Amino acid sequence: MGASVKGAGLLVRTGVVGWVTALVALPVAVLVLRGVADGPAAFLSAISDPAAVDALWLSAWTAAIAACVNAVVGTAIAWTLVRWDVPGRRLLAALVDLPLAIPTLVAGVLIVALFGPQTAVGRMLIAAGLPVAFSKAGIVLALLFVTLPFVVRAVEPVLEELDAAEEEASYTLGASPFLTFRRVLLPPVLPAVAAGAVQTFARSVAEFGSLAAVSGNIPHRTLVAPVYILGEVEAGNPGGAASVSLVLLLVALGLQPVSAALARRAGARRA
Repeated sequence: MGASVKGAGLLVRTGVVGWVTALVALPVAVLVLRGVADGPAAFLSAISDPAAVDALWLSAWTAAIAACVNAVVGTAIAWTLVRWDVPGRRLLAALVDLPLAIPTLVAGVLIVALFGPQTAVGRMLIAAGLPVAFSKAGIVLALLFVTLPFVVRAVEPVLEELDAAEEEASYTLGASPFLTFRRVLLPPVLPAVAAGAVQTFARSVAEFGSLAAVSGNIPHRTLVAPVYILGEVEAGNPGGAASVSLVLLLVALGLQPVSAALARRAGARRA
């Protein structure tokens, strides 16, 4: 009986390792090999192409803005959901998770449908010099939409486990609300906020679906790195596409342990 259980366990472990290897590790290995197959010079040439540099830089700074904004707004939303019994709280919680439930392409289409030049609102914004669709503002708005849940869901469990007695003690000792927030509430919440922000940045850098619809894909202006990669593939340059993809992969691999360490720190504070 014991031998059969051990044999079944070994079979399951082998199957799991094989599945993950085939689904994740193998494609990543192929990407790495293809990205450097033509040598370091070709790799550096591909990623230093002006269009590639502009696309990577656009993806980086718009992702950074999305991460910073969602760090603040996501924390406020989490605070509202946990600490305040607001009307429609369940609906608000469901709306927070909505970006995870719909294709990101739909998000881009929605933004174009709301703020595109074919709409009255879009024409008003264009006349005011503030276009949203097919602009950098639209890129940031789309990233804010698709990454909304990350900070909220990272901060919520921390807020739920904070001891209200510590806040009451702080107020009893004469601390102001701001001082209580800075000394009592912020330290345990900050690692979770940072972890959610890192996840937001990593997700934003790799976002494709919504940006393909909302950015306009104008080289050197609104063309982000993932859409640039698709364009290189369609133009018959898979080597260049793989090289730029490798840059995004390295960013993701670098951010993953940072996010994991912050998440562990937030969990240790809760414990």
